[in-house]
Amino acid sequence: MPDGVTRGRSSRRTALVQLALAVAILAVAGVVAGVVWHWAWTPPSGAVVDHRWVAEDEASLRGQFSGTGWYVVVGSVAGLVAGALAALLLDRTPLLTLLGVVLGSVLGAWLMYLVGVALGPSDPAELARTAKDGTHLPAALSVSGASPFIALPAGALVAVALVFLGLSAVQRSSGADQTP
Repeated sequence: MPDGVTRGRSSRRTALVQLALAVAILAVAGVVAGVVWHWAWTPPSGAVVDHRWVAEDEASLRGQFSGTGWYVVVGSVAGLVAGALAALLLDRTPLLTLLGVVLGSVLGAWLMYLVGVALGPSDPAELARTAKDGTHLPAALSVSGASPFIALPAGALVAVALVFLGLSAVQRSSGADQTP
């Protein structure tokens, strides 16, 4: 087999491994972020009245929206850290790294949501249907709307851009020092 064919297969394999590693880094970051999201969130409480869950007071009602806020904060930080890690470790093919970060961050955002919700309390509206009046139940961990789901991908893309711009600036400055 000609040497060029072997090199071509090897470079394709390396590129696919790089793509898979970028996706894996962001997916793992999403799982970890889901655990952190659940840990950081304090569930508001409510009570069962006529087999319906009702927030106990105004503070509990406001607390229902804190799940979304914590999702955005934790997702943004996770995206920044994982995106920077992927860009620093996998900088051989920037376009493949970028593609892997985009795909991995979308997967990571979805995994963050699934893990956080799975660890959180069950839906109190469902539990209230069979619970006695006066039973206290915590609210379920959730996200309001679709826009918070861009937090992790946005953080990851910002980190990749900063790392790539920083690396290209370092390469330009080191190349300028070597001119005769």
